[in-house]
Amino acid sequence: MEEFDVVVIGWGKGGKTLAINLQKQGKKVAIVEQSSMMYGGTCINIGCVPTKTLVHQAEIQVTDKQGHFHDAVKVRDALISKLNSVNYSMFAEIPGATVFNGRARFITPKIIEIETAEGAVKVSGESVVINTGAVPVVPPIDGIPDEILQGKANIALPEGEENVANGSKIFTSTTIQHMTDLPDHLVVVGGGFIGLEFASMFANFGSKVTVFHMGEEILESEDPEVAQEVRNVLEQTGITFVTGARVKSVREAIVRADTRDGNVTVNADAVLLAVGRRPATSGLALDEVGIDVDERGAVVVNDYLETSVPGVFALGDVNGGPQHTYISLDDFRIVKDRILFRQDGSSNRSSNNCVQRSRLDRVAVPVTTFLTPPLSSVGLTAKDAQKAGYSIKVVTKKVASIKAMPRPKTVGDPRGLISIVVDANTDMILGARLFHVDSQEVINLVALAMRAKIPVSELRDGIWTHPSSTEALNEVLGELQLLEK
Repeated sequence: MEEFDVVVIGWGKGGKTLAINLQKQGKKVAIVEQSSMMYGGTCINIGCVPTKTLVHQAEIQVTDKQGHFHDAVKVRDALISKLNSVNYSMFAEIPGATVFNGRARFITPKIIEIETAEGAVKVSGESVVINTGAVPVVPPIDGIPDEILQGKANIALPEGEENVANGSKIFTSTTIQHMTDLPDHLVVVGGGFIGLEFASMFANFGSKVTVFHMGEEILESEDPEVAQEVRNVLEQTGITFVTGARVKSVREAIVRADTRDGNVTVNADAVLLAVGRRPATSGLALDEVGIDVDERGAVVVNDYLETSVPGVFALGDVNGGPQHTYISLDDFRIVKDRILFRQDGSSNRSSNNCVQRSRLDRVAVPVTTFLTPPLSSVGLTAKDAQKAGYSIKVVTKKVASIKAMPRPKTVGDPRGLISIVVDANTDMILGARLFHVDSQEVINLVALAMRAKIPVSELRDGIWTHPSSTEALNEVLGELQLLEK
């Protein structure tokens, strides 16, 4: 049994960054990864980067839609293959770094057994980090093949293995990225952020798309004006929404659902199951070593990402927090500080020339759903701000009517709206919803202003480049003054 200072299970963003950082600081570190196709984690291989590559390709208007779809998948694959290789080299080529390819399970809290192609091996770590991510949830709907229900289609499979969804018309968010042909009609089961993103993408590629959503309206957590504008834009793209729907069966690509208006049957060419993702803890034997998980299977952690067992941490999607790559990166900072703090033995908050981070330090975390145009958000909605007792001012304006925002018009997409909620007593932004070209960039500026407690007047009177989407803040926030009068 080989002994390490730190053993990281899973190659996601937080885990690989932690392993690289600690290895360079002289720690003896190992990474365990079950699939060579997952070096770099979900984001690089089956999540953010490949899907956003496809989103971008879908926005390119062409005549040969089927040929373009095939080419788009090739572009995606070429990029991901390169990034996968780079991510492997980033750690594996550090002197002394160790990579184990295989499936891990806990024998004791500090001893891990790894089932490799050559047989089982055991390693131990003074600290162990669970970084296994999340996998698509497959709802128990009548007609879904057993291999999909059992989760065999939930991860990128090792090279040489056939994708279990090939030959089937039912896909998860992982397997649909390698569809053989662009479907004429795609049904998406699930109207959450993942489902909407894929619906928007395939509609732009040229598919007819029908979305079945259990809620009465999509984006029910958002303010009604925002949710309605998003729905309007998506419907104009060619997406049909069936809301208040409970899907009863999926056989091949025939979907049957109960709705408030009666039974609905849609005969499509392909079905995407997009009802969320769950923490990937199956097979780790966490219960056998006293590592607590919640009802969803997420590893229970404190604000320093420590599990119920001292010296064992969980970072990224597996710990039940927000499922974003940048949250996993911040998890790395927290775990790195905590490991160094524990080994230093100091009782002071400051250790090893760094201040220990925790999840409590997170303020105004932005989120983007890559529709076309992208929908970005940070902070409170107007309705949630009112429920929290704030006295608020709200300005909402459609992008097409914002004169000082030529950027969307120059690229031919003036759709969407901007909605910003401001504390009437402090002049501070409480939240923002940006649905427009470049919103994934502008939202970071708004989030930074919220974290730095910069008053809304500074953004309103800011000097921004032209033509840009950022300069919309001059006009939109300027209307708050008009509201005051």
